[in-house]
Amino acid sequence: MTKTAFITGASSGIGRATALALGQYGFRLVLTGRRRERLEELAQELGQVKTHLLTFDVRDRQAVEAAVQSLPADFQDIDVLINNAGNAHGLASIQDGDPQDWDDMLDSNVKGLLYVSRAVLPSMTRRNVGHIVNIGSIAGHETYANGNVYCASKAAVAALSKGMRLDLLPHNIRVAEVNPGAVETEFSQVRFKGDTARAASVYQGFEPLQAEDIADVIQFMVTRPARVNIAEVLILPAAQGAATVIKKDPK
Repeated sequence: MTKTAFITGASSGIGRATALALGQYGFRLVLTGRRRERLEELAQELGQVKTHLLTFDVRDRQAVEAAVQSLPADFQDIDVLINNAGNAHGLASIQDGDPQDWDDMLDSNVKGLLYVSRAVLPSMTRRNVGHIVNIGSIAGHETYANGNVYCASKAAVAALSKGMRLDLLPHNIRVAEVNPGAVETEFSQVRFKGDTARAASVYQGFEPLQAEDIADVIQFMVTRPARVNIAEVLILPAAQGAATVIKKDPK
């Protein structure tokens, strides 16, 4: 029986790579994001994989609910939810932080995850089956200087993952958290607001993870037998020992 996976933030990075990985495994895919043209390009690349595209911002609760309610009949029973959409904005001390950056991170990383989960869960609880994978970060487990609100938002993802796992246990719904370390995606470009040189410098001197590395792990997790829940995974590049400890080759 073909399963349906719902992926937020599928237009780039880990979300996009996960869509490709699950498509290869035979999943039917609901691809969501803010950039319609990116989603259309991804659907074309997926070829014969059955896809449905939803364009919305996870921060907009009404838009999330309307999008999920609009799903056609053959996409309504969601088996796997990948809560991937999120962002980091800025790298400032708490006294110098921009409140708009704080709002953007908390609204996407925490409230967006809640809005999407709440909208999708009825299709899982009704059938007493499902699997949710929340994309956290090493930053949710190790707070670092100037990471204050971003780290707090990802710590919230860790707490929510545990709470969701407990609350959804009676419904046989598995909940897991994936915590990447340094992954080379558009993450740093967003954090540094388009400063491509600064973003590129984050990954210089060592070999970072690629989005495909995270997608491979997610694919493995969601294709285990129903008796197995790989509840929490920390994935680091070989050169990374902790959130801010990375062995870089001097150049």
